[in-house]
Amino acid sequence: MSIVESLEESAKANNYKGIDKVWLEIGPFSGVEVRALEFSFDVAIRGSIAEGAELEIIETQAGAWCFSCDEAVVIEQRYDPCPKCGGHQLTVTGGEELKIKQISIKE
Repeated sequence: MSIVESLEESAKANNYKGIDKVWLEIGPFSGVEVRALEFSFDVAIRGSIAEGAELEIIETQAGAWCFSCDEAVVIEQRYDPCPKCGGHQLTVTGGEELKIKQISIKE
C-alpha cells in the first residue's frame, strides 16, 4: 500500500491524469516476495490514480564490498563469502532496495 500512496502523492504533486505503468526496483534482501507483490498489485491499485496500470519488476543483484581483497562483488546470500577471495569481511552495499524506479503517465 505504501507504493500506491507514493504513486498518489506523485500524481497529485505533478497533476497527472493517471498512471499507465510502474517500474519497481526490488533487491533480493528487501524482504519482499516478488510473486506476492505482483499478485496483490492489481488489488492495491483499485480506485487509485494507478488503476489498471501495468507493473514491471526489475530485480537487482545484491552487492558487497570485500575488505580482504578490496573489491566490489556480487553475492547471493547475505553471509556468503567473497566470490573472489573467499574472505568473510563483507559489507552489503546493495540489494535491499524497494523503490519506484519509473512511472509512465497517461496523456
